[in-house]
Amino acid sequence: MRLVIARCQVDYVGRLTAHLPMAMRLLMVKADGSVLVHSDGGSYKPLNWMSPPCWLTEEEGLWTVQNKGGEKLIITIEEVQHDSKHELGIDPGLIKDGVEAHLQELLAEHVTTLGDGWTLVRREYPTAIGPVDLMCRDGGGASVAVEIKRRGEIDGVEQLTRYLELLNRDPLLAPVKGVFAAQQIKPQARTLAEDRGIRCVVLDYDALRGMESDEFRLF
Repeated sequence: MRLVIARCQVDYVGRLTAHLPMAMRLLMVKADGSVLVHSDGGSYKPLNWMSPPCWLTEEEGLWTVQNKGGEKLIITIEEVQHDSKHELGIDPGLIKDGVEAHLQELLAEHVTTLGDGWTLVRREYPTAIGPVDLMCRDGGGASVAVEIKRRGEIDGVEQLTRYLELLNRDPLLAPVKGVFAAQQIKPQARTLAEDRGIRCVVLDYDALRGMESDEFRLF
């Protein structure tokens, strides 16, 4: 990971436009190629970012980050106060809390709640940047990657988007569709997911647990 503290302005040019005026900010360049722009206040989320696959071109006082869709993040740098690189090693991945892990387990066992004729291919399907919660086939046999959260937020949509970009490079799987499943899905996350062709599903944890209980009562 590369960390740069610099006085800069940031312009995003793509489906929309956005401008961050000149100020001191933290620029993060991660090993997967993503570039994030942070301030020292407000949310933990970046002010702006570019998700992989993307490419960073550096010139004197100017960074240009572009993705395959032609969207650009243009960072004009007036002053650099710090520039360092750090090897973080392989991350063991997120350990889900009990409810989220149980949701994944229940949905894997009752995958037809997502649609008639659905089948489970594998839980924790591996990718180069971490495992997808569920890899499934829908009723028509198409591949579907399912990401499961307790609270569905924009970060979860971005995570699933990165998985889909990788999975759709595999000719044995492509085309791979996405499902973002959570107990609650924030409106902003739903808007972003639907804009990217990702289906949103609100999960009823109690109903899924009831299915599990019904099975136990059969024995």
